[in-house]
Amino acid sequence: MRSLLTLAWLVISLVLPTFAQEKDTVDPRTMQQIRALTMKYEEAYNSHDPAAVAALYTEDGSFVTTHNGVKHGREAIAKHCEKIEFQLWHANNLVKTIDRVIAVGDEIRVFGRWNCAFEDDAYTRNVEGHYLWICVRQGDAWEIRKDDSHEVSRSW
Repeated sequence: MRSLLTLAWLVISLVLPTFAQEKDTVDPRTMQQIRALTMKYEEAYNSHDPAAVAALYTEDGSFVTTHNGVKHGREAIAKHCEKIEFQLWHANNLVKTIDRVIAVGDEIRVFGRWNCAFEDDAYTRNVEGHYLWICVRQGDAWEIRKDDSHEVSRSW
């Protein structure tokens, strides 16, 4: 099942940009703001600050992962980061790469890759994956409404 999801993700991420037209591109200022959001995310995550990570999501935002399902709302996202990402897996060195940013109505869709190191009692492993953010403007800032992140490989 995971292989089918990964294959579907790859097909979507490769085919979808083909259908995007000039009207769907974002302006340079918006692109800069999305890059700043990504940097804030990496900083909060790598500082093991679950409240700061959750603050980057909309109040009703969702975080979808390969192994831990869907977390809805800032409080659930913060608890997940604290207990799973930071305490259980000791996540560090998260890097997110932006591959494509398109505008769809009032939303911005960010397609990219991530990699991170996880340490448990026995192993340190590097994990890589793909993500899709659906971002919406809240006042002067962009926030993540949906974060769909899936692991595609790991090394021990």
